[in-house]
Amino acid sequence: MAEERDVERAYPTDEVVAKLRRLADALESDGPFRIQIAGERIRVPKRARFSIEHERGDDEEEIEFQLKWALADVPSAEGNDEPVVDL
Repeated sequence: MAEERDVERAYPTDEVVAKLRRLADALESDGPFRIQIAGERIRVPKRARFSIEHERGDDEEEIEFQLKWALADVPSAEGNDEPVVDL
């Protein structure tokens, strides 16, 4: 079983724009890809679902862009020829 992980980091606007462009290119390829986040590479399968979430509290609002998938949808580590998106 994979260990739990929760990583959050703030970036300057120009870096966010560059990261979103790389992510958009990977999503547009309509295939699996790998993302590197805080030193760990994560395999994102073609069947990943993309969603946008909005939360509002008493003193703040939040928008999250999410990719979700079942761990069973991730192919084995063999043949790591997917593009890598460095986030």
